[in-house]
Amino acid sequence: MIASLSGDAISYRGLLDELAIQLRGFFRKRLAATLAADAEDLVQETLLALHARRATYDPARPFTAWVHAIARYKLTDHLRRRYDQPAATLDETESIVADDDSGHRDARLDLARLLAVLPARPRAWIRSVRIEGRSIAEVAAGAGISESAVKVGIHRGLRALASKVQAKQ
Repeated sequence: MIASLSGDAISYRGLLDELAIQLRGFFRKRLAATLAADAEDLVQETLLALHARRATYDPARPFTAWVHAIARYKLTDHLRRRYDQPAATLDETESIVADDDSGHRDARLDLARLLAVLPARPRAWIRSVRIEGRSIAEVAAGAGISESAVKVGIHRGLRALASKVQAKQ
């Protein structure tokens, strides 16, 4: 990037080619399989933004952090455009909320089923800390163990849940 700022066109072309590869992976990793086609558009948008803002790059700062910040903004903007729904009026919102509680009920059932695969202690700690909002110190004192043990138990439990969910996909 520094060489390209000095006017070296060959270095700039090489930089853009390398960044295109890196950005493709960055976006594909963060987009669902159904949105993978959007990754190429995001790569192009990010490269255009980088080109337009290249004069703002500070060589004293890490280049990759600067590029990733631009890429994250482009991804966020893309997802907002794709999923931004028009706001309902207050009257519509009241009737929707009053009529349908099935989503919350389904989520609670899914969560209960998912947590049921864990051993009792990590399941109780995850429920207490992550769902009920209790502090780790409070849970550790109640269980008569160290805070570190609770943290490790929660971490391992969440990791087990994540691998279980990934295995089902």
